[in-house]
Amino acid sequence: MSFRNRLTFFFVVLVILPMIVVAFVGFVLADDSEEGQINAQLSTAERATIGLFREFQDRAEATGRTIGRNRDLAGAIQSGDRPQIQARLDEAARATRSRRVVMRLEEAGRLEAGSGDGVAPARTWLVDSQGDAAGELTTSVVSAEEFARLAARVTGAEVVIQGPDGPLASTLSDAPRRLPERGKLEVDGRDFRLTGFDAPGFETDRIAVRLLADDDTQGVSASALEVISILAIALILAFAFALTVSRSLQAQIQRLLDAARRLASGDFRVAVPTEGNDEFAALGTEFNLMARELERRLEELQLERSRLRGAIRRVGESTAKGLDRDATLTIVVQTAVDGVGAAAGRAAIGDGTVRRFDEVASEGDVDSFRDAIGAAEAAALDAERAVEIQMEDAYALAHPLRTTEGGRVLGMISVARSGSGFNDGERELLSYLSNQAGVSIENVDLHETVQRQAVTDELTGLFNHRRFQEVMATEVERAKRYGGAVGLIMLDLDNFKRVNDTYGHMQGDLVLREVARVLKESSREIDEPARYGGEEMAVALPGTDLEGAYLFAERVRRSIDELELPLIDGPGTLHVTASFGAAALGEDGDADKDALVAAADAALYRAKRSGKNRTVRAG
Repeated sequence: MSFRNRLTFFFVVLVILPMIVVAFVGFVLADDSEEGQINAQLSTAERATIGLFREFQDRAEATGRTIGRNRDLAGAIQSGDRPQIQARLDEAARATRSRRVVMRLEEAGRLEAGSGDGVAPARTWLVDSQGDAAGELTTSVVSAEEFARLAARVTGAEVVIQGPDGPLASTLSDAPRRLPERGKLEVDGRDFRLTGFDAPGFETDRIAVRLLADDDTQGVSASALEVISILAIALILAFAFALTVSRSLQAQIQRLLDAARRLASGDFRVAVPTEGNDEFAALGTEFNLMARELERRLEELQLERSRLRGAIRRVGESTAKGLDRDATLTIVVQTAVDGVGAAAGRAAIGDGTVRRFDEVASEGDVDSFRDAIGAAEAAALDAERAVEIQMEDAYALAHPLRTTEGGRVLGMISVARSGSGFNDGERELLSYLSNQAGVSIENVDLHETVQRQAVTDELTGLFNHRRFQEVMATEVERAKRYGGAVGLIMLDLDNFKRVNDTYGHMQGDLVLREVARVLKESSREIDEPARYGGEEMAVALPGTDLEGAYLFAERVRRSIDELELPLIDGPGTLHVTASFGAAALGEDGDADKDALVAAADAALYRAKRSGKNRTVRAG
């Protein structure tokens, strides 16, 4: 291979290939960033819309209970006069501002009130004036149009709500009749990326809620084409230049080599002598120009590095909104390791004590730096600030994760590498990421608290009615699919209204809490005790047949019967009893969740009618 060819080859390897790699990496990062932002926007919008839908379902459930307690409506149901029932139902719907109310009665059949346009329905039991179950009530307090506008305002996305026969509501002027659950599509000249979920409608109907966000990734592709075109032109020019100047280097190679060595050492201001008018003088001039160009490119790379740091900061800001603790900390550790040029890093979270942390995310070969990382974390915990530790050739930097209020230490973010310590810029970047991670963990804790409150009855600490219905549906489906039994007991406190009327509601609350405590203490870890409503409670018993459910109910009944509850407003104690109904779905049973609940409820009422303070098996 000739010297000219070797020079051309070296030029390609040292200049052109790095330019291609830098351009490619920039394109991939830009494209991934755009895709990630859109996906994160849609994911956040979907979670917010689902939460909004469930909030309206909770409101609908409360409204349904209000309508169900309407005395005029209960009296009309007791009379069996359908026109009177319809009139009272209309009045109750208007009084509670319900959008749509559907009532199913055993005697009068199906009645409906409201505008007929309602979403996020909730179903409640309906009782007559005697307090007996008379049917069910399905209620909605928000229309499809109102929900779509509110969801769009909350999420910033376009919202389309579809029913079985087409769109019910849309914030788009020309929404398609059918939208897929996820994917991309074009509507009225706009590119969208969409997501969504299916939700229950009235009776057997289902509705589809779709969220659409503008898809701006086409701009990235256009920019990429421009970058590729410019890069191609630059490569062509650079290659032609290399071929041209290489022909003039045959005679004076040593002087050029000396200058190249100085250039390789980082001295970009080197100047090759250009005496005379021969070809080598021209080559020297071009070489000097190339050195100036490399210096300019270095400045551009420094600028790109600064931009990369900005991108990392944006990633850090986005992590403060995440609700997955481990995934968020994994991203933070990866970003920290890349951002500071570390060889390894990890995130550790406290287990409730101030001196122990458990590793939840790592990047790189953490084991090689474990001693240095441990020492840095211990020193950072004592100093309550970022600390860098050197152990032989290993350098470790640890930063505490703190809460925004109170400054409580939640855990540690640590990075490590060999050969050199961390500069001020790298420490600042790790501090920023640690602060954002602390905010994210607080958000996760808040989210988990809200989720726990959403399925828990505040007074008794038992699961609420909605959680009970979800558990029953899951357990019955599992029993029918894989075999096995599932038991259910329902209990109702005897003469509880008399307790409230005689001793007051505070005394009644104490009774409910104590009965709930007995129920929880008697339950296994896999059992699901819940407050079904009012003074009525229930326990789902996975893997339990009818006899097992009966024995469990009897044990709880005796424990309640043995309670001696202190009176709040005076001396003495209060004795309470409860009636139980036990039912079970056997291994060969084909009943559904509602049939199992109805069987236990019927057994409960038989226990009430036959003298109270007893357990009755379902027929």
